[in-house]
Amino acid sequence: MVLSRDQSIGPRGFDDWNESREKEMNELFRTFAQRISNATGTPWAFLIAVAVIVIWAVSGPLFGYSDTWQLVINTGTTIVTFLMVFLIQNTQNRDAVALHLKLDELLRAVEGAREKKFVDLEEKSDEVVQEVKKELVEQAGSIATEQERVQQDRTQQERQMAEERDGQPAVG
Repeated sequence: MVLSRDQSIGPRGFDDWNESREKEMNELFRTFAQRISNATGTPWAFLIAVAVIVIWAVSGPLFGYSDTWQLVINTGTTIVTFLMVFLIQNTQNRDAVALHLKLDELLRAVEGAREKKFVDLEEKSDEVVQEVKKELVEQAGSIATEQERVQQDRTQQERQMAEERDGQPAVG
């Protein structure tokens, strides 16, 4: 039975049912991606991959180094790589979101932090991000200039103290 968008399924309606299925699918994929990502990032996974390649290489003479023999490894590695791209991207996206949320919480918790400027900066346009970067670089430059001035003042004071202590002008 096919339902139109206007028809409802149960007490919640089609949209709620669809949203529920999407959440379920996202959770299943998240769990699957996390488990595969954790498993493939282990030394055992690396050793299994090396073993597969060694077995393939050793079987070369058995198959006469045929085109089919070469096609097996090429196809296998291409499929694994293709699928791993999506799993790794999912894991990295989730990790990046979690990191941004943690940093946002720190900005909110620190008194004097410019949370309005930095919270959700990753969601802003490229122009806004570049403006904030330019401002930070300028501030860092003025801080560096101030630190250099303070260092020069200290050096000058040390020279004067050495002159007074030794009774002769310091070289430098």
